[in-house]
Amino acid sequence: MKIFIRTLLATVALSVAAVPMAQAAQQYGHDRKPGYSQTYKKKVETRKKVVTRRAWHQGERYSDWKRRPAVRDYHRHGLRKPNRGQQWVKVDNNYLLLSIATGVILGVSAAR
Repeated sequence: MKIFIRTLLATVALSVAAVPMAQAAQQYGHDRKPGYSQTYKKKVETRKKVVTRRAWHQGERYSDWKRRPAVRDYHRHGLRKPNRGQQWVKVDNNYLLLSIATGVILGVSAAR
């Protein structure tokens, strides 16, 4: 009988000690604001930009040439010196020799 009473008292004491620990485990994060306990993964879609390259030819007109800076160090890029009224402009991966007055392409050279 004494063993039964000791075992019963030991299990009651153990359960009394275990209940607060179980409640503490269930209430983890109770000090946070509502909505912060859940994590949401935002789905991000990335689209590739389609880059269209243009093949430039002599005699074509490049209307947007004033927006591009002129290439001043043409020798460094392996380009010849432009004549009066001409300038080199880098577009995409090409150097275009343009007429300043009209914007007509006088020469095309591939960039290195």
